[in-house]
Amino acid sequence: MRAIEHTAYGSPDVLRLTEVDPPVPGHRDVLVKVVATTVTSAECAMRRGEPRWGRVVIGFTRPRRRMRRLGMELAGEVAAVGAGVTRFRPGDRVFGFTGFGLGAYADYKCMPELGSLAVMPANTTFEQAAAAVDGATTALFFLRDQARVRPGQRVLVVGASGSVGTYAVQLAKHLGAHVTGVCGTRNTALVAELGADHVIDYTEADFTANGERYDVVFDTVGRSSFSACRPSLTPRGCYVPTTGLHNVPLVWLTGLSRGRRVVGGMSVHKGELLAYVRDLIEQDRLRIVIDRTYPLERIADAHRYVDTGHKTGNVVITLGGAS
Repeated sequence: MRAIEHTAYGSPDVLRLTEVDPPVPGHRDVLVKVVATTVTSAECAMRRGEPRWGRVVIGFTRPRRRMRRLGMELAGEVAAVGAGVTRFRPGDRVFGFTGFGLGAYADYKCMPELGSLAVMPANTTFEQAAAAVDGATTALFFLRDQARVRPGQRVLVVGASGSVGTYAVQLAKHLGAHVTGVCGTRNTALVAELGADHVIDYTEADFTANGERYDVVFDTVGRSSFSACRPSLTPRGCYVPTTGLHNVPLVWLTGLSRGRRVVGGMSVHKGELLAYVRDLIEQDRLRIVIDRTYPLERIADAHRYVDTGHKTGNVVITLGGAS
C-alpha cells in the first residue's frame, strides 16, 4: 500500500511516498481503507520536530519508527475486522481519530474497535467526514465538557476561522452562548455566517483592550495568554487554551481559587464526541469548512500551505478507492 513517511525533521520536503505492507487487524481491530485524511497544524509541527519538548515522545534527533507516518483524522470504509469485533462490519463508512497512534497518511489504517471510531454522517462525503473529526470534537470537548458553557454566557473564540475555531463558533451557539469570533480580515464574513454574534478583526482591534468581559475565552491557536486575557474575563470566567505546556501549572494553580481560572485537558478518547458531532451534522446543524483539497501525492504542498498559518477551516488529503 501507499504511505507517506518522514525519517527526519524539517520542511515538507522530508515527506516521502513509499510502498509498505498493509496492516493486519488483530482480534478486536478494524481495518479501514482510508479515503480521506487531513493536514493539521499539529502534524506540521510534528514534522518539524516542534515543540522541542515534544521530542521526548516523537524522537529526540529524528522521528521514532512508530511516529514516521503522520495523520490523525481519517474517513473511509471498513475493509476487514478482527474475529472479536461486533460494532463494525466490512463496508461500513466510518470516520475516526488515530490519536498518538497516527498513521492515517496511508491507504489502510488499523483502529481499535473501541477506539475513536464511529459510523460517519450519512449526509457527508468522505472528505467532509475527515474534516469533521478532530476540530469539531476538540471544540466540543473544551466548550461543553471542560468550560461547561451554559445558555446566556458570553464566549470569545480566538482563531475563529481555523479548524477548531469554525466548529467552536457553531458549537458555542448550539450551547446557547453569545459568541464573539476573532479572526483576520478575509474571514470575518465567514465567521459571521457560522453564527458569531460579533466578529473582531485582529488586524484592526485588540479584544483585550476593548473593555468587554467574557465568561469563556477559548484560544484555539495559542496566540494569547492567561495574563493577557485575564482582564477580559468575568470574575468567575475561564481561559481555555488548546496548546501550551506552560498552561498546565496554571490549570492546577487557578483551580484552587474561585476566581478567574485556566481550564485544560486532552481530547483523546473521542467515541462519544464523534457520535454527538455526527448527529449534529446529520441534522444540518454543523457546517464543515474545507479550504483546500490535495491528492496524497501532493501532501508536501498541503503541508506548505498549512505552514503559512493562514488556512481557513480544514485542508483535506484524498486517497481515493471508495466502493
